[in-house]
Amino acid sequence: MDVTADPAEADCKAVSEILNRVGDKWTIQVVVALRTGGQRFNAIKRKVGGISQQMLIRTLKALERDGMVKRTVRHSAPPQVEYALTPLGLSLSKTVRHLADWAATHREKIKRNRLQYDARKV
Repeated sequence: MDVTADPAEADCKAVSEILNRVGDKWTIQVVVALRTGGQRFNAIKRKVGGISQQMLIRTLKALERDGMVKRTVRHSAPPQVEYALTPLGLSLSKTVRHLADWAATHREKIKRNRLQYDARKV
């Protein structure tokens, strides 16, 4: 560990790393898919359109590592695995919901602004 490192810089780097995780396209969609309760892998895959099996595995593992998703194995024949949001993941889902609401509220204004901007650039 570098003891001469600026603590503010280290904090910024840590926050940036977390924002990269929670701001990821697939992370957001998986969190939204799990918002209503625990789901099995294939149910999540159906809800998250366009995600590959490998990317879903990576995303779920990263969310589990970060403590936002809990993986539960039910010992049955065949074994069943369910993924659910932890309290930390639920708090993220609320934040994502607020962001989605904001986007829905302002989408027309943003669309008009883009058209105006693009018209000036021609």
